[in-house]
Amino acid sequence: MIVLANDGIANSGVTALENAGYTVDLTTVVQDQLVDYINNNNVTVLLVRSATKVRKDIIDNCPSLKIIGRGGVGMDNIDVEYAREKGLKVINTPAASSHSVAELVFAHLFGMVRFLHDSNRNMPLDGDSKFKVLKKSYAKGVELKGKTFGVLGFGRIGQATAKIALSLGMKVVASDPNIDTVNLELDFYDGQKLNFKIDTISKEELLKQSDFITLHVPAQKDYVISTKEFNIMKEGVYIVNAARGGVIDEVALVAALEDDGKVAKAALDVFEKEPTPEVQLLMNPNLSLTPHIGAATNEAQERIGSELASQIIEILG
Repeated sequence: MIVLANDGIANSGVTALENAGYTVDLTTVVQDQLVDYINNNNVTVLLVRSATKVRKDIIDNCPSLKIIGRGGVGMDNIDVEYAREKGLKVINTPAASSHSVAELVFAHLFGMVRFLHDSNRNMPLDGDSKFKVLKKSYAKGVELKGKTFGVLGFGRIGQATAKIALSLGMKVVASDPNIDTVNLELDFYDGQKLNFKIDTISKEELLKQSDFITLHVPAQKDYVISTKEFNIMKEGVYIVNAARGGVIDEVALVAALEDDGKVAKAALDVFEKEPTPEVQLLMNPNLSLTPHIGAATNEAQERIGSELASQIIEILG
């Protein structure tokens, strides 16, 4: 049986699948040629990340397909329910990339509070001629320790970010309509463990209390954060979106960044118009930006590959 990993798969997944007798095809097929390619090659399993979309045209016209797999958490690029109605198995890897995304959130936060995202632009240009000017410009950093860290969406990734925040000495508040209480266990290198009980609060209370806010919610019809929510927040709040493009109103975000510092800085790993983000975002000096790389670590991709392979082998035998 052939497994088409259209957006790639780590060596761990390739090895496990090949050892189980499957053929792994690493060809990247453009979207409008996928149906023909799947049918011509009798593909049984289609694996994607975020680039390839699996809509009704593929589901309806590729009778050889038995499994659609997403290397990652969100599956908004797949018509999941429709596929399942048609008898296909749809799988993903909800736990594999949690820590990688969480670390990226804090990479952005550490960078923003010490102006690294801006300093790394300006030091190569003016570091030799305006050193003292730049030093003064970046002299008012902020520490994370002791601040309130708000987590909107308290699933696996939200909990992973909370663990890092707790380890830094931050107070964690969380909001999730589907979760009341979470017991978080922090594991340390020497085997020690610490447990923290987090009771979730309302979204409004979180917005009022938080110095830093991170979003870990699925794609949805309406904005999770827009003008109304920005108005509730503290002055000088920091925001990170490493969840899905479209959960933050980007027009309202730019306005809040420019509104006397209502939002001090924000970080975006995902965008409403991905893969062509608005130029107003790309050029804003108060935004720290990455091109949707939350799960893009070697370790996460190895875990994703292994997890996809084990699920496929279990389903198909």
